[in-house]
Amino acid sequence: MLERQHSRIAAFLTSVVLLFVLSTVVSAFPIPERLEFEVSYTGIPAGRAVQEVKQVGDEIHIVSTAKSADWLNLFFPVEDRIESILISGAPPNDIGVPRLYRERIREGWTRFQKDAAFDRQKLEVTTKDFLKKSEITSKITPKTYDTLSSFFYFRSVPLKVGASYFIDIFDCKKLWNTEVQVLRREEIETPLGRFKTVVIKPVLKFEGIFARTGDMFIWLTDDERRIPVQMKSKVRIGSITATLVGGSYWPNKK
Repeated sequence: MLERQHSRIAAFLTSVVLLFVLSTVVSAFPIPERLEFEVSYTGIPAGRAVQEVKQVGDEIHIVSTAKSADWLNLFFPVEDRIESILISGAPPNDIGVPRLYRERIREGWTRFQKDAAFDRQKLEVTTKDFLKKSEITSKITPKTYDTLSSFFYFRSVPLKVGASYFIDIFDCKKLWNTEVQVLRREEIETPLGRFKTVVIKPVLKFEGIFARTGDMFIWLTDDERRIPVQMKSKVRIGSITATLVGGSYWPNKK
């Protein structure tokens, strides 16, 4: 049972990397940006996650990392790095679309080293698995994103409580039409202060990382920047919470 809970904490750390990359339109989104999160399991510190966004020439680079706490390293070490490179200002919206997605995952004995290269002219994506020494090419739609840039895009969407929004996401194996539900508005207290937020729930069908953690709920600041300040997920015993604790995000926080 303890090993299973360690696995769920590790999965959640990776989920923080993939879910806390929500962004707004470039004109309102401060670049460069750095978001630092503390991840806890039923009140016990379990790790840290960092997400950084920066402009490199005419591209936008998103890099997210997660690392388990020292006590968890004894049972189930986590050291993940995920990167998405977007072509800035390309259709179908101002934030651009991904041209390259990289996944370097270490969770216990599990390892992933994959690259996905997007060809917008052919509407194809080629995924290389460096550990399995395999390569596959899959069809995509004009609005296909990877698991990282998809949520970077989603903060550019005007969120209406009670509504659902859909986006095509390629997870290095399959193309998914993914739903994000806008549940409610809520005011919450965090280590950085009190925030008015919008609560969303991604209805994720991906196998692997997300499937192991169950439903997740994300609290975004109810303003034009949509900063993710908190995320929660229930597990069989207790719950796991990721909370924004630092970084460089909005310049005029009140």
